[in-house]
Amino acid sequence: MDTTSIKNLFKLKSVPIEPKPEPLPQNNDNPNDESLEETRKRTYHESGYRDSSRTNGNHSTLSICLDAVYSKFQNEEKEMVEKQQKLKEAYINEQKNRETEVKALFVSQETKEEQLKNKNKEVENHQHTIEILKAEMLDLPRNPEKYNVKASKGASAKFWIGFILLIPISLYLLTFYISTSYSAFFKSFDAKSTVIQSVLDAQAFSKAWNEGAIEGAFVTLIPFVFLGLGFLIHMFNENKTRANYIKLGLLFIVTFVFDSILAYEIESKLYELNKTFDSPPFDLKIAFTKIQFWGIIFAGFIVYIIWGVVFDFVMKELREKDKIKNEQEIRQKRVEFFQEKINILKKEIEEILASIGTIKETVIKTRGRIEELQNIIDGVIIPTKDYKLYASEYVQGWITFIGEKIAVSRTEKQTLIDDCIATYNTNLETVGSNSDNQNLVYLSSL
Repeated sequence: MDTTSIKNLFKLKSVPIEPKPEPLPQNNDNPNDESLEETRKRTYHESGYRDSSRTNGNHSTLSICLDAVYSKFQNEEKEMVEKQQKLKEAYINEQKNRETEVKALFVSQETKEEQLKNKNKEVENHQHTIEILKAEMLDLPRNPEKYNVKASKGASAKFWIGFILLIPISLYLLTFYISTSYSAFFKSFDAKSTVIQSVLDAQAFSKAWNEGAIEGAFVTLIPFVFLGLGFLIHMFNENKTRANYIKLGLLFIVTFVFDSILAYEIESKLYELNKTFDSPPFDLKIAFTKIQFWGIIFAGFIVYIIWGVVFDFVMKELREKDKIKNEQEIRQKRVEFFQEKINILKKEIEEILASIGTIKETVIKTRGRIEELQNIIDGVIIPTKDYKLYASEYVQGWITFIGEKIAVSRTEKQTLIDDCIATYNTNLETVGSNSDNQNLVYLSSL
C-alpha cells in the first residue's frame, strides 16, 4: 500500500481536543518496555538509513518518505490498544460527566416546565375569577338579591321623588325661619302691618344685614339649626333603640318650644299694637287663644317634621344604593388584587421561559460535546510528541547515510543535510509535532 492510500484512511478532526490529556510517562523501570522502545527507535533509524541509500539522500524524496513514516506511526499507535485506552481515559471520563450533566439538565428542565404549567394554570384561574367579578359588578344593580345584597334594584323612583321634594321644602324652611326669626327678635311692628306681613317679611334678610352683622348672621344661620335638627331625626331613627326614641322625643319637644318662642314673640308684638287700656298683659294663656300663634308654630314645626321624615327616607334609599356601590367597590379591589398577581406571575413565567431556553441551549452544546468526545473515543489518538521522537530517529538514519556514503564536497554535503533538516521541520509543523498540543485525533473516513 503506497503512502497516499495510507493517508486516506484517516482524516484530521480537530487540533487540539479539550481536555488535553497529560502525556503518558515513560516507564523506564520495566526492562521489557525499554527494550521495546529501543528496538522501535532502531527500526526507524535503520529505515531512514535504508531509504536514504535508495534515493541518494534526496531531500525532496525525504518529504514523501516522512509522510509514509507518519502513516506507519499512525497504524502502529492504532494497534497499541492498551496505550489507546489510557490516552482516551480522560475523554471517556469527560463524556460520562457530560452525560450526567445532561441528565441533570433534563431533570431541571422538567421541573421548570412543571412550574411553568402551574404558573399558567394560576394565571388562567385568576383571569377567570376577574371575569366573574366584572360580570357581578355589572349585574349587581339589577339583581342584588342574587349576591345576598339586601338592597333595592336600580335607581328607585321613590328616591328621586323624595330628593326633588326635599329641595323646595328646604327652601321654604330657609325662607320661613329667616323671616320669623327677624320678625320675632329684630323687627319693629306698626299699626299698618298685617299678620302676614308681620310674620313673613320679603326683605327680612337684607334688613337684618343692614341693621348689623350680628343680626344678619343670626337670621342667616338659624335655619340651618332646624335643618340640623331634622338631620338628627334621621340619625336617631337609624338605630331603633329605646334611648334613640327618647332622644327623638326630646328633639321634637325642643323644636316645638323654639317655634313656640318665635310665635310668642311675634304674637306679643302684634298684641301690643292693638291692646287698649282695658286689655290684660300678654301671657301664654292669651297666646294659646290666638290662631296666629298656632299658625306660626305649625307653619314651621310641621314642615320641619316633614323635612326630617323626607330626608330620612331619601337617606335610606341612598343607603340602599350605597350597599350596591360598596359591593361593587369590594369586587373592584379584588379585580385589582388578582390583576397584580397575574402581573407578578407573568414576570415569573418570563424568567422560567428564559431559564428553559438556557437549559435547552446548554443541552445542545453538551450533546455536541458528547458526540465530539465519542468521535474521539472511536477514533485514533496520535501522540505527536512521540512521533517527533521516532521521526528524528528516521531522519538521523537518513543523514547518517549522507554523511557516510555520499561522496561530495563538505559544502555540498552540509547543504544537503540542511535541506533534509528543513524538510524534517516542515513535516513536524505539518503534523503538529512542533505545536504545544500533545495529541491529535484522527477519525476513520469510512
